[in-house]
Amino acid sequence: VEIVRTYQHPLYKKIVRSSTKILAHDEQNTCRVGDLVQIVEVRPLSRRKRWKVSQVVSKTESIDG
Repeated sequence: VEIVRTYQHPLYKKIVRSSTKILAHDEQNTCRVGDLVQIVEVRPLSRRKRWKVSQVVSKTESIDG
């Protein structure tokens, strides 16, 4: 899961976009690349995984090729 946030640089006043990648548990394996999902914090599931996908907000159109 990639979390993107935008903020204004304090000195240069430019809008800056930064992203953070985290591992989230998807038990039913329903998410695909490009889906917009909602995540919740849970107990540690592995060394780096502390988030769980609670719902899929919107799915992307899949191109079967």
